[in-house]
Amino acid sequence: MNLIVVYDPVRPFELTYGLVAADGRVPSSMGGCPMPDATVNHGESGSLAHAGPSFPAVLHHMSLTICKHPDPSSIAALFRPKVVALVSRFGVTSTPQTQRDVENYGWYEWSLSSLDMVADRLVALSLLLRLVHAHPTGAYVISGRSSLVRERISVNEGWKFSRFTSNPDGLSYNETLKPWILPVANEFIIDGTQHDRPNETAPGQDVEYTQASFDDGAWEAVNLPHDWAIKGPFNAPGISGGMGRLPSDGVGWYRRTLTFSLSDVGKSIFLDIDGAMSYSAVWLNGDLVGGWPYGYASFRLDLTPYIKTEGENQLAIRLDNAVDSSRWYPGAGLYRNVWLVKADPVHVGKFGTRITTPSVSAEEATVKLIVDVENKAASDQEIFVETEIKSPEGIVVGNFERTSVNVASGEKQQATGTLTIENPSLWGPPPSQTPNLYVAVTTLLTSDGTVIDQYESTFGIRSITYDGERGLLVNGEKVYVRGTDNHHDLGSLGAAFNNRAAERQLEMLLEMGGNALRMSHNPPAPELLDLADRMGFLVIDEAFDMWNEEKVTNDYHLLFPDWHEPDLRSFLRRDFNHPSVISWSIGNEIPEQRTAAGAATGKILYDIVHEEDGTRPVTSALNNGQPGDGLVDLMDIQSLNYQGEGRGNSWDSSFPEFHSAYPDKLIWTSESASTLSTRGTYIFPVVGNMSQVVSDAPGAGGNSTSLEVSAYELYAPSWASSPDKVFKQQDLHPYVAGEFVWTGWDYLGEPTPYDDFEAARSSYFGIIDLAGFKKDRFYLYQSRWRSDLQFAHILPHWSWPSDRVGEVTPVHVFTSADEAELFVNGESAGRLVKEELTYRFRWDNVTYSPGDLRVVTYKNGAVWAEATKKTVGDAAALNMTADRDTISADGYDLSFITVAVVDATGDTVPYASNSITFSISGPGEIVSTDNGSPIDQTPFPSLTRNAFSGLALAIVRTRAGEQGVITVSATADGLAGGEVVIEAV
Repeated sequence: MNLIVVYDPVRPFELTYGLVAADGRVPSSMGGCPMPDATVNHGESGSLAHAGPSFPAVLHHMSLTICKHPDPSSIAALFRPKVVALVSRFGVTSTPQTQRDVENYGWYEWSLSSLDMVADRLVALSLLLRLVHAHPTGAYVISGRSSLVRERISVNEGWKFSRFTSNPDGLSYNETLKPWILPVANEFIIDGTQHDRPNETAPGQDVEYTQASFDDGAWEAVNLPHDWAIKGPFNAPGISGGMGRLPSDGVGWYRRTLTFSLSDVGKSIFLDIDGAMSYSAVWLNGDLVGGWPYGYASFRLDLTPYIKTEGENQLAIRLDNAVDSSRWYPGAGLYRNVWLVKADPVHVGKFGTRITTPSVSAEEATVKLIVDVENKAASDQEIFVETEIKSPEGIVVGNFERTSVNVASGEKQQATGTLTIENPSLWGPPPSQTPNLYVAVTTLLTSDGTVIDQYESTFGIRSITYDGERGLLVNGEKVYVRGTDNHHDLGSLGAAFNNRAAERQLEMLLEMGGNALRMSHNPPAPELLDLADRMGFLVIDEAFDMWNEEKVTNDYHLLFPDWHEPDLRSFLRRDFNHPSVISWSIGNEIPEQRTAAGAATGKILYDIVHEEDGTRPVTSALNNGQPGDGLVDLMDIQSLNYQGEGRGNSWDSSFPEFHSAYPDKLIWTSESASTLSTRGTYIFPVVGNMSQVVSDAPGAGGNSTSLEVSAYELYAPSWASSPDKVFKQQDLHPYVAGEFVWTGWDYLGEPTPYDDFEAARSSYFGIIDLAGFKKDRFYLYQSRWRSDLQFAHILPHWSWPSDRVGEVTPVHVFTSADEAELFVNGESAGRLVKEELTYRFRWDNVTYSPGDLRVVTYKNGAVWAEATKKTVGDAAALNMTADRDTISADGYDLSFITVAVVDATGDTVPYASNSITFSISGPGEIVSTDNGSPIDQTPFPSLTRNAFSGLALAIVRTRAGEQGVITVSATADGLAGGEVVIEAV
């Protein structure tokens, strides 16, 4: 449908508008236009007051373009017979913000979809019309395609929540809910027996939390995404260090109301949940709709049979998390986005398009499309399918041939098509390539030409080659995989997904030189893959951490027999169109990987993947598989954890053995290094080896009293190694396609090597700590992954207490240069040449004396970069910086504020641990604070935080719809305070 708005300067206070079919004919019905309260008389006029919500309802779903028409009378005559209603005398006024926006966009083009509030859209449109009236050189037609045929509405706001440490309702997945939950998965079960919903009354109708009559006024008001555990406190009973010591266990209930109108009658209405941790069950108006137990799955529930069109509809969601359910911090609650989708009963299905590019060159690309058309109407339907392709610039560059499908009631049918794109803009990883994205716009029409659905799919045009000798080729170019593994939490924000927090993580990995991500060890938030697409990351998309054999007592192995097929198929269909995804992983370090049973299970999963996607290879991360094992033989890519570069100090590389056995298969390291360190902490003496297993022994880098690991970046668990050793093995075996480092960021839980110590709550593995502060290791990877970047990084700091004077204090330098000379207090400690298969400069016999370190590096004989470290003075002040000083007033955007404890000259005091108190004024709130220490158990929402190694972090979130200046202040006893200003727009 199109919305046509006619403005005639002869009658400046009248605005004629109507819904018109795409082919210009008057629709036989209102289609999806929600005008239940309007007085609708075709061809007659009415006031804005009489029209009720009708015109705002139309505007709410429009992207409009205003253009000049040379003949006011003819254009008015053309559309006036098709008028749905007439709005006269717009009595709204403009605002300065609207005026500024109009000036920025200009008079002749205006997108109302960027404004959130209906009232603001009316103001904007009114202002446009006034501008047009001020320059009456003709009539103006405002037109645009309506998205009323499909609405996707966020239902993240307005929830009530309560957590119970014991079961308050008598329900459980295995004992009462399972028979009603399993049928939700039928769509994703191909050959197995479909699950029938029992005939008896569904459980939960007698549970008060599912009923509209229950008073939830005492419950906590929350917005989604929401992680109920992240606010703490730490050391929750029964929760191990592996799970982060936060209270993620228990039963959680969420409630909110939904309101529908007569305009929704006849539509299919769905609830889309991107992730719910875990064992979700959903009721509407006391009726059990369904659920999904796997906490990382995205799923859809059909609310249509349960909806009341008059009054409020009570939505209630139950979640149930056990102790010992994960090896890392899982989070808890409705921790990803939740959506309400309204569509015609005949529509493009959930995850309903699959786009491939089987032939790609610089001159042309072949694009193939499959569209799932779903019919929930009561009768069979003949549907016509049209799809246009828009370029990265938004220009239509191709149209698939129009096809028709006959879809029986309650069934699905596929429409297919192929087209050629000339001179395609290819998707590829930076810096040598550009991640260009296309959009496929699929439209469903009835036989009379009425548009009933429109569905957009983002995709990229690229070719990927997986070569046993050359490695990975993207669009014909060899791309070395510089990847990291990452768990799903966002540090002090917990598991609750936030787009800006995830973007910040990826930005820092790009800065380091990273170009790849492994989604460890579960399906990620959909928006994370959107970011990977946009930023050009290569992705291993991973489904499971275990199959039939457990790793911890209550993990996914309990669900695997019933749910492996629907979980895997839904995951594959959801993520199919993402160009960033280059491989599917069906498992991580599966306990049964070397057994016949494990090979048989792997074959089932392998076949499912290739049934769903014949274009991408299948892999599984191996930690002890050997050539000749059934599962190893099966995999399309050999993904080797740790054993690929040798473990600890002595074990040999397995690369030659695997390459000899599978010469045509690509090999990469799916987990490498697992180096451990505490940012800014240096423990003496320092090992002289390239790598050392961490312990409390002299030179082994550990301290089980302070729970720290030395930041010389040489220490690792027994199965792992330093980055240097990884680099060496990769350079000795150039057919290896690259690596995924464990991990890019520290994460909550798994505090190896101090898992059993109650004070430890987050990992030491990250290249970047939990707060987002770079460890020294960041610069070692940057020196290898960005060899053209001119920099040098010195460690350790040079501000030691008096008892270190005269003590051996080794100095290491990370740089891409090939020579370096170190000066200690102006005297040369020697000029070194970087020998073959070495990756850092080491002056291991330097003794400490206050003053400064300076390094001059050289490449090909010329000065490359210089760096200094000096002895700092006493702490004197707090210095505050924001990662962004302008953020969106949408209620979700964030600013990450770093506080550094500095001396009188502004240098960070590297050992400072001052207690810092934060405060805020203006339209924002401090949602969490952190400092990167893996043992700080101050709750994350606290406004008081000790600095750790001189730094602390505060995260500020805007308030929805509130613009203005936000001022964040920090104070500490005996220090000059700091302040930073952010603008919410």
